[in-house]
Order: sequence, then structure tokens, then C-alpha cells
Amino acid sequence: MEQPIHDAIIVGGGLAGPALALALAQEGLSVAIVDARPERASQQFDGRAYALALASRRLLANIGVWDHVANHAQPILAIKVADGRPGEVPSALHLAFDHAEIEEGPMGHMVEDRYLRAALDEALAAEGRVTTLRGQPVVAQEIGADFATVTLAEGAQIRGRLLIGADGRGSGTAQRAGIGRQVRDYGQTAVVCAVTHEKPHRGTAYQLFLPSGPLAILPLSGNRSSIVWSERTERATALLAMDDATFLAALRPVFGSFLGGIGLEGPRFGYPLNLSLAKSFTAPRVALVGDAAHGVHPIAGQGLNAGLRDVGALAEVLSEAHGRGEDPGGAPVLDRYARWRRFDTATLAVATDGFNRLFSNDSRILRATRDLGLGLVNRIPPLRRAFIREAAGLTGDLPRLMR
Repeated sequence: MEQPIHDAIIVGGGLAGPALALALAQEGLSVAIVDARPERASQQFDGRAYALALASRRLLANIGVWDHVANHAQPILAIKVADGRPGEVPSALHLAFDHAEIEEGPMGHMVEDRYLRAALDEALAAEGRVTTLRGQPVVAQEIGADFATVTLAEGAQIRGRLLIGADGRGSGTAQRAGIGRQVRDYGQTAVVCAVTHEKPHRGTAYQLFLPSGPLAILPLSGNRSSIVWSERTERATALLAMDDATFLAALRPVFGSFLGGIGLEGPRFGYPLNLSLAKSFTAPRVALVGDAAHGVHPIAGQGLNAGLRDVGALAEVLSEAHGRGEDPGGAPVLDRYARWRRFDTATLAVATDGFNRLFSNDSRILRATRDLGLGLVNRIPPLRRAFIREAAGLTGDLPRLMR
């Protein structure tokens, strides 16, 4: 029997891919999502979590996912940014954001990976317009005049009018489509884990800029925080190889004592850091979203949020095309998506790259300059509020799902 032709095939079952599948299905498009993972999300806590900006929370609410994670989400009520060195008191010139300075509420929420993935998986299972194929990596793709065909590892073929790569920085979809990448290695690795602490964090996220890379301390529910510790790769490799007690001894001088004693909860993960940008977001009958399109430094916690902006933009473009009877994989439709996301993504890449270069060093001149800059922003309320709205994802040309 001849296989049906879906409106869209999404390759990648991480976070952006399932969110996009749900958004498209709500607009009446038929979707096949190919997830190389053989199993659904585990409910075991593993320490991984995401800082979801307010705009991203709105998107998750509009696709029916937020209500399933809201009870586990920790609001981000304040952000404090400072310069420092391990074992020293952070600079007195710092930047402090408070959610009360904007009308929309908390700037964002921290959500653990286990809850977000499970909520997306459950929503996919309940959506009749989405066909989910698990444990089947894509090994080939072919682009025809009217549709794209992907071949799975066991030989099955899926056809769709648009092929969407949501398969990460090493996107096979992009490679097979002939889309090259610009990659810059930072020589850093992010050590990611979760800690418990004696004192309450009061919903405050901390970003401490250290000479070897930034340390983010992000509030989770209860007296727990997620740690994203960017270190030079050689040092990070050593940190990941330590036993728990030795690792905590290395973390304490960097973390500080402001939250009291700390303990490790769950495993540690290491993520090599680089800037990875696709040279094009589209190719004939192909579009890229999330890390497949752009992978940036986690210095501002905007990686997933940028991917969800891709989701909102592409869903809106395809919904409007569907309503007009246009071919969703046609060049005019894909051009509209690429134009929409190109500037925003380039701006984010330049900003995160520049911040990492500016702050990941111990130059006295640069330390004085950046401390002065942080202090200046902190003293000018309109400028500070502009930064808060940027952190909340409320600036720029927002997709309808994020408004």
C-alpha cells in the first residue's frame, strides 16, 4: 500500500521537534516525527533543567503543554550578574534584575528535563494528526519536485511535503541537504549538574563571570539549584572524572557560601561548547529549527528559547501558507521563515560570542571596563528594564504563539 504524504516530516525528538509537531498539528497539518530514541522520557531526576523565558512559557501554554509542567516549575523572580574569581567575593559593581520591574510577571521558569520531555511525549501520544516513529534513525533523504522522502534504519520510507531538521548541532538533515556550518570552538566544556543547599534561593538566578568561563546557578523547586559551570575543557574533563566528594570540594570555592552548605544531587554531564551556525536555515523542501539551525554559548541561557522562537515562527508561516493553499515546502514559504529568523539568530550569536570573549578572561583592563558597564546598566532603570524584557524573551518580532 502506498504511504501517505504528510504535510511535514520532523527529524529529531528532543524538545524543539515535538513542540513544533504539536504546533503544526493544532493548525491542521499532518505531521510525522522521527525520534531516534527508543524510549519515552524517564521520570528519574538526572540534574538537567532549562531556563524557559516568559515568551517560551507562553508558547508551551498555547500548544497545551505548560499545564502539565507548571506544578514542577520554579519561577525566576530575580537575576544577579557579577564578575569574580574563585574564592573571592564578587565585584561590588553588579547587575540585578527584579521581575517586579515589568508588568508581565516572572521573567521565566526553570523546568527539569524529565518533566518537560514527559509532557511533550504525552501530548504527542494524544495528538491524532501526529505520527511518532521511535527508535528509527534516518539514514537517507531524497528531495523530489513535490515531496521529500526519508529512509529509516530498517528500510521503511516516509514521505512529506516539507522535511524539518530538529536533530541538533550535528544535524544529519542539514548535512544531507548540503547545508554547511560555521563552527567556532571555545575550548570550553559546560559541566552541568544539580545541587542541594541549606538556604532558600528565593527564586534568584545567579550568573558569575569567572576568568575561565561563566558559572550559572539557576533555581529549581525546593532548596535546589541547577549548575552550568563553563570551564576550559582540560579542567572540565578533570571535574567530570572526580568522585562526588572531590567534585564538591572543587565547586565550593567557586559556588560560594551564600546558600549555605551544598550537596550533589544526580549525575554530572559535560557539553563541549562552540558556536555552530547553519549557513542557511532552508534548502529545497528543507527547514532547520533549534540547534540544527544555531547552537550558541549557554552564557545567557537562550539556546532552547531561541529554538522555540524558531518553532513559533515556522508554525506561523506554515499555518498561513496552509490557509492559503500554498505548498508548505515551496520556496516562497521557506523564504519567509528564513527571513524572519535570520536577523534575530545572528544578533543572538554575536551577543553570546561577544559576552563570552569579554568575560572569559582575567585582563585587569577588561575587568574594570565590564564591571563599570554592569554597574552603569544597574543604575539606569529604563536600560535595566530593557534588559529584563530581553531576558524574558519579549523583544523583537514575536511569533503569535509567544504573544
